[in-house]
Amino acid sequence: MGKSEKTERAKERREKRRQEISLLRTIPYSDHQRWWSAETVAVVTGGNRGIGFEISKQLAAHGVTVILTSRDRSVGLEAAKVFQEGGLNVFCHQLDVLDTASIIEFCDWLKENYGGLDILINNAAVNFNQGSDNTVEYASQVITTNYYGTKNMIQAMIPLMKPSAAGARIVNVSSRLGRINGRRNKIDDVILREKFSNLDRVTEELIDQTVSSFLQQVQDGTWESGGWPKTFTDYSVSKLAVNTYTRLVAKMLSDRPEGQKIYINCYCPGWVKTAMTGYAGNISAEEGADTAVWLALLPDLAITGKFFAERREISF
Repeated sequence: MGKSEKTERAKERREKRRQEISLLRTIPYSDHQRWWSAETVAVVTGGNRGIGFEISKQLAAHGVTVILTSRDRSVGLEAAKVFQEGGLNVFCHQLDVLDTASIIEFCDWLKENYGGLDILINNAAVNFNQGSDNTVEYASQVITTNYYGTKNMIQAMIPLMKPSAAGARIVNVSSRLGRINGRRNKIDDVILREKFSNLDRVTEELIDQTVSSFLQQVQDGTWESGGWPKTFTDYSVSKLAVNTYTRLVAKMLSDRPEGQKIYINCYCPGWVKTAMTGYAGNISAEEGADTAVWLALLPDLAITGKFFAERREISF
C-alpha cells in the first residue's frame, strides 16, 4: 500500500469516526445516566473563546452550572452574557492561572458562592506557532501558561471538589503533540522517554526539571540538539508535561475513598479552527469540545489517568 493510499484511508477512518460522534451527540442522556443537576458546578478556564467557550456551552446545555474564567474580565462577561441570553446557567469570574493572588481570590469566591465545584476543565493555554513555524521565542510563556497554569489550578481546586457518589472530574485539554512515543513528534532522548513512560519513575520534580532543562536550552540556544519534539516544540513540551502530570495526579488520588473520588484525564481536541491555530484547523470548536464534555459527564466514570481523543482512549 502506497503512502498516499494509507493517508487517504486514514482520512476516511477519521471522517467515519467524526460522523459516529456527531450521531452520538444527538442521543440525550437518560434520567438514570444523569448524575448531575443544576447544582453541579463546572469551572472552565479560558472559557471566553474557542474550545473553552464551546465546552462551557455544551456543559450548560446539559444542565450544569458553568463558571467560565477569563483573564480579561470584560471579555469573560460578554461571553457569559451570550449564554445567559440563551437561557443557560453560565457565569464569569476573572482569573489569571499564573497569579497566586488571583487564584486565592477565585477559590474564596467559589467556596462562598457555590460551596466548591464538581468539574474542572483546564483549557487555558497559549500557542505562538502556526503552519510550519517552530519559533521558541515565547517558550517561557507557553510552558508557564500551559503546564504551570494547569498545575496551579489542579492544586488549588482539589480541596474544593465536592464529595459525591459519581466522583468529581478533572479534564485537561492537551494534545497528541505531547505524546511520549508519537510517531512523528516523539522525544529523541531515549533515557528521558523511558523515565516518562514508567509511571513508577515519574515525579513532579522530574516533570519540572524536564521543562526547566528545555527552557535553559532555549536560553542557551542549544535546544535544537536536545532531542525535543520537532513540531511546535515549546507547545509539545508543555503538553508532554500536562499529560505526564495528569497520570501522576491520578496515581496520587487513586486511594481516595468512595464518595470522595476525583477522576482526572486529559484529551486531544484535534486540530480545531480557533484563534490558537490561526483558524487553520480541520474540525470545528463544537467537535473539538465534545470529548471534554463526554469525559466530564460520563456516568460511572471510574476511569482516571488516561488520554483520550474522539471519545476513545489513546496511548501516551
